Amino acid sequence: MTNRHAEPKDLNDASLRERAVAAARGDALFDYLIVGGSLIDMVTGEIRAADIGLVGPMIASVHEPATRSDARHLINARGKFITPGLIDTHMHVESSMTTPATYADAVVPRGVTTTVWDPHEFGNVGGLDAVKWSTDAVRDLPLRVLTLAPSCVPAAPGYEVSGADFDGDAMAEMLSWPDIHGVAEVMNMRGVIDRDPRMTNIVQAGLQSGKLICGHARGLSGADLEAFVTAGIASDHELTSNDDLMAKLRAGLTIELRGSHDHLLPGFVETLNDLGFLPQTVTLCTDDVFPDDLFNAGGLDDVVRRLVRYGMKPQWALRAATLNAATRLGRSDLGLIAPGRRADIVLFDDLDGFVASTVIGNGIPLAKDGELVRPAKGIDPAPLRNTMMLGKVTADDFRIAADTPNGSQVRVATIDRPRFTRWDETVAEVQDGFVIPPDGTTLIAVAHRHGKVDAKPRVGLLSGWGKWRGAVCSTVSHDSHNLTVFGGNADDMAIAANAVIAAGGGMAVASNGKIDAILPLPICGLVSDQSLAMVAENFAQIRAATDAIVDWQPPYLVFKALFGATLACNAGPHQTDRGVADVETGKLLETPVISTT
Repeated sequence: MTNRHAEPKDLNDASLRERAVAAARGDALFDYLIVGGSLIDMVTGEIRAADIGLVGPMIASVHEPATRSDARHLINARGKFITPGLIDTHMHVESSMTTPATYADAVVPRGVTTTVWDPHEFGNVGGLDAVKWSTDAVRDLPLRVLTLAPSCVPAAPGYEVSGADFDGDAMAEMLSWPDIHGVAEVMNMRGVIDRDPRMTNIVQAGLQSGKLICGHARGLSGADLEAFVTAGIASDHELTSNDDLMAKLRAGLTIELRGSHDHLLPGFVETLNDLGFLPQTVTLCTDDVFPDDLFNAGGLDDVVRRLVRYGMKPQWALRAATLNAATRLGRSDLGLIAPGRRADIVLFDDLDGFVASTVIGNGIPLAKDGELVRPAKGIDPAPLRNTMMLGKVTADDFRIAADTPNGSQVRVATIDRPRFTRWDETVAEVQDGFVIPPDGTTLIAVAHRHGKVDAKPRVGLLSGWGKWRGAVCSTVSHDSHNLTVFGGNADDMAIAANAVIAAGGGMAVASNGKIDAILPLPICGLVSDQSLAMVAENFAQIRAATDAIVDWQPPYLVFKALFGATLACNAGPHQTDRGVADVETGKLLETPVISTT
């Protein structure tokens, strides 16, 4: 790939233009000539026969088939469908629990040539140094990574403590870096809407930079949605329903239709089909892809595949993933196969399985038949290790203290439902100074792990999470990524937590007094530098072990709910390292014990 700093102006190089124009006229050789394929035209929607001549990183000619053969290299596309490289408009490398280089190894051979990365997971753990490491880590990859500046570190200031604190000055500094392409998803919705000075300064830094400002508008409607967009937020991926999709489109937001909430996609396809056309503001993103899903199904190519399976026209799904995405990013060089555009090109075998046979980036073949021509080269992750700033815990750390006599009762608050949480309460008995979790509740504990404040676990109660027969611990816990433990008993919770602490971060499942599965993630407690195959296998073991101790009830009580249970910026109560927090009401309970009865 060419120098990322030079893009997109590199295509205006005088010598490149001279060569490309000469080749287009027929007075010079193409570097590569793609012949015999069917071009998917992202402007007209046509599928038409065309040959494509490349000069350096530029498409020099898209012409009638079999009219030119003068090229240094021929690429046979007979029987293939030719599209621009796929563009993922919002994603987090850390969610795949792999390094950026390993991620590139996985997605480029599948046809993804550009991603927009929000490294706010790394930022919440390692601060500005971790964000800088992120930009360094992607500079020489075969994948074009447009890195954004994390906007919400922490996501809910005052209600949680992460490993860093990015204010408006920190945002302005990051936006001054040439490798930062905009403001990452703004999740502190109330701060934006209520004109909190901190969030106002962060968004204002983005406006003054002239770079992208990306959003997270979950649950917003009416006046709140209008205020959020008016503040300068331009995109959203947090759709909750078909009506929500239409409201966000009408508000002028760019939609980053995400693959990580698959249960909503069929309805979105139906809504768009009823509309009768694909709005130019609909793009596609993966957001979060777990390692086993990435290994087995892929990244954005899998989102395209599923949308087509659910009834979307292939041309629409591809346009959303190419031309619409490029338009959103302000990259007129990307997203279209036409003269003068950048030569990011994919040859797919068909328009339902979307298996990529050849992937070209900047005019250079990057992958063939599912393998990179040259593996991506990573950088040393040592600066992101050793982030577990807490010691061993005991079972009593996962019990809720109550200073009342044995046999007495207390009123306790609960966090009801795995998604769209709400306050509830119940009555519990006290034994030996601790609350006995009532039937129908699950323990949740969050311990600060970044060394900024005390590491004492704050313990709460969940309702609507089923009956647990063990415990799960994770340092992948959006977005402050503190040590989070779910469980049906304190003993297994302590066993799982200590295993994760000893591993330097990661995930562990415990039941019956033993560890059932463990996935070490020593890089920021989020990522492994092992192969994707190994990480995927270990993560699948975590899934299976968790399935054995809790009974899921889709679409909300699912394995993925574990990672968002501490996302305190969303509406409703959430457990954090400071207690039970609710940003809408301003309530923060260090203990769920409300009163004695």
